[in-house]
Amino acid sequence: MDKALIAMSGGVDSSAAALLMKNAGFDCMGVTMKLHDNSGETYSEKACCTASDAEDARGVCVKLGIPYYVFNMTSDFGKNVIERFVSSYETGETPNPCIDCNRYLKFGGLYRKAAELGCKYIVTGHYARVEFDERLNRWLLKKSLNEAKDQSYVLYFLSQEQLAHTRFPLGEFADKSEVRRLAEENGLINAAKRESQDICFVPDGDYAAFIREYRAKDYPEGDFVTSDGNILGRHKGVVNYTIGQRKGLGISYSEPLYVLKKSVSDNTVTLGTERELYSDSLTARDFNWIMYGEPPTEPINVTVRTRYHAKEAPAVAQINSDGTVTIRFSEPQRAISAGQAVVLYDGDAVVGGGTIC
Repeated sequence: MDKALIAMSGGVDSSAAALLMKNAGFDCMGVTMKLHDNSGETYSEKACCTASDAEDARGVCVKLGIPYYVFNMTSDFGKNVIERFVSSYETGETPNPCIDCNRYLKFGGLYRKAAELGCKYIVTGHYARVEFDERLNRWLLKKSLNEAKDQSYVLYFLSQEQLAHTRFPLGEFADKSEVRRLAEENGLINAAKRESQDICFVPDGDYAAFIREYRAKDYPEGDFVTSDGNILGRHKGVVNYTIGQRKGLGISYSEPLYVLKKSVSDNTVTLGTERELYSDSLTARDFNWIMYGEPPTEPINVTVRTRYHAKEAPAVAQINSDGTVTIRFSEPQRAISAGQAVVLYDGDAVVGGGTIC
């Protein structure tokens, strides 16, 4: 009987994944990662990775009759998620810490733990699918049948070895209500539990305050400027702003203004109109080519997501001599942000992905 390690967050999705794997005849164990010290802290009910989440995961494992463990991964989380998050903001980027958590924790540290424990598979509650393509002789990452919940965007970094030893049981469900019904019919305590939305280590959503406290310093004020260099006023520190932001700027102008760019070198935040937010190309680094293995030598036609819930847009991807990838869109895209992931698709399959420069 193959062993499977189930990464359990305490939510209904990972719990249903555990149920499905057990019913499929796997020797399962449930594992929750302790990612940060949340003792004594007040967390939003929309946040994940709380102490009550761990208790819910434990309760589900008791119900399913499978062993349950908590692995302390706070050090890895601090180094590979929180530090990357803060450093990214400090360099003017807009990070996606959930991708780093998946990459370095779930499919990094936890994946290695699974191998040490003799588990053939690591299993999560992500909405995605893994299939082997005989023609390409490669494992492919594919969209969930439930496109509204599809999470392939946050998994673009997976290697062939990881894909071969990963299961996403929920990828075959066309509707989230089916997952909740399955959990309810099997008496799982979190069948009706609401989904987590906030970043677990910034549960109140105030990223700038978290960064100031984490670094124990303030970030200097600077100039709000237009694209042609005219000074509009003073900003409160570059870490307080994200690309596309409109509210909280405190600037009076003849039309609404949005954050277009953050420059750490001269401590400026560039503001502009809605139409200035649109770009017809981007460059990305650190690409992982799931479908091909090696970068394609010729330009390829793809559809592209530049944010988690963004609509896919037709584009052409071209490999540059330095390994970066230039993507040119058929139509300009709004608020492309350095630090976010860009993921390329061919139909329902992930071609590859990287980080926007």
